[in-house]
Amino acid sequence: MAKATPLRSGDALAGLAATTEQERVAARWVLAEVPLQRFLDEALIPYESDEVTRLIIDGHDQDAFAPVSGLTVGGFRDWLLSDAATPAVLERLSPGLTPEMVAAVSKIMRNQDLMLVARKCEVVTRFRNTVGLRGHLSVRLQPNHPTDDPAGIVASLIDGLLHGAGDAVIGVNPVSDSVPDLVRLNHVLAEVIERGAVPTQSCVLTHVTNTMQAMQLGAPVDLVFQSIAGTEAANRSFGITLALLDEAHAAALELKRGTVGDNVMYFETGQGSALSANAHHGVDQQTCEARAYAVARRYRPMLVNTVVGFIGPEYLYDGKQIIRAGLEDHFCGKLLGLPMGCDICYTNHAEADQDDMDNLMVLLASAGLNFLIGVPGADDVMLNYQSTSFHDALVLRDLLGLKRAPEFEAWLQRVGVTGADGRLLPASAQLPLSQRLWTLPEPA
Repeated sequence: MAKATPLRSGDALAGLAATTEQERVAARWVLAEVPLQRFLDEALIPYESDEVTRLIIDGHDQDAFAPVSGLTVGGFRDWLLSDAATPAVLERLSPGLTPEMVAAVSKIMRNQDLMLVARKCEVVTRFRNTVGLRGHLSVRLQPNHPTDDPAGIVASLIDGLLHGAGDAVIGVNPVSDSVPDLVRLNHVLAEVIERGAVPTQSCVLTHVTNTMQAMQLGAPVDLVFQSIAGTEAANRSFGITLALLDEAHAAALELKRGTVGDNVMYFETGQGSALSANAHHGVDQQTCEARAYAVARRYRPMLVNTVVGFIGPEYLYDGKQIIRAGLEDHFCGKLLGLPMGCDICYTNHAEADQDDMDNLMVLLASAGLNFLIGVPGADDVMLNYQSTSFHDALVLRDLLGLKRAPEFEAWLQRVGVTGADGRLLPASAQLPLSQRLWTLPEPA
């Protein structure tokens, strides 16, 4: 598996990568002949010592797997690219696939193959609006601030809404882990949403235990966030277990804050997380990443996104590796039935630039990406990395004709942000909304 993987710096760092292109091609030939059933018979990470493996094996749907159970990895690739693999067929198949199966087949696919198959998969989720419909692209509005200042957060939030962003979620990465501060941030987001009657959801991206405490204190929590990984040991390094996530999921459902659905979880992942925690068990980083999706799908999440270039060049060295990883993650997540988005990003010490991100965002949007990130100017002033901007999403809408979540699109038209064609109206038409939203919420 590892030696068949397209070159990336993380696998080389772990001593798992093929040392020559000839070795990589030979590994792919061998992998193509492996029966899919073998991934059920021989676990890459032992069942007895890893709860993610147990989740994968115990939750496998043999009936759903039956249509492809006799195929090899290579045969599965050919079938996925055929007309027989329709959207409806792939949706029924999803519970029968394991992360190792989809990771394996991705390793012998070209970029265009990954895009074509992912585009067939429609994964729709709902909370206060509907995300993931075919022909739509949503945006997470990310109004981070280096001191969690409410005025700065609200200013960026309004900026995003006036650019037509925020239908996936309004999600803040807080600086502070103080639970009272997190409660206050939840109130800031909730009150702006309520004042504007915005059909979207909010999330403060803190550790799940902090969110659980905030809920106990009455915080208006919409989505519960957590970073997750593909091995039990890596998740323990994040301070989580499946039992803890079960508890958080149940608590969020009890709040009943969704109006059109009850998908209440938001997960982020990223290739290299298990390796960085020395918890990869000798498994390549892309397969570990796919295993994280087994954790995610247990909870029917509203949103999942790979933060594809955030972890740094030690794991994805340059633009080419970041682009390939983004396409792999989207393909694997969608095939496993997840509402996949992507933080199309890089750090300033990687051999990548904004042109690489432009390329990846067009490729992913063409492949049916559920959502991407919207950061003012594409430069996150709190996390200090480069992502995508509100304007980038507008480019994709013009280029590919992609719509926003329908409830959000209708709201933008009602409040004078966009016209019936979805294009932004002049600033003078948007002024009443910005004035209504600007008054800062009272401290909680």
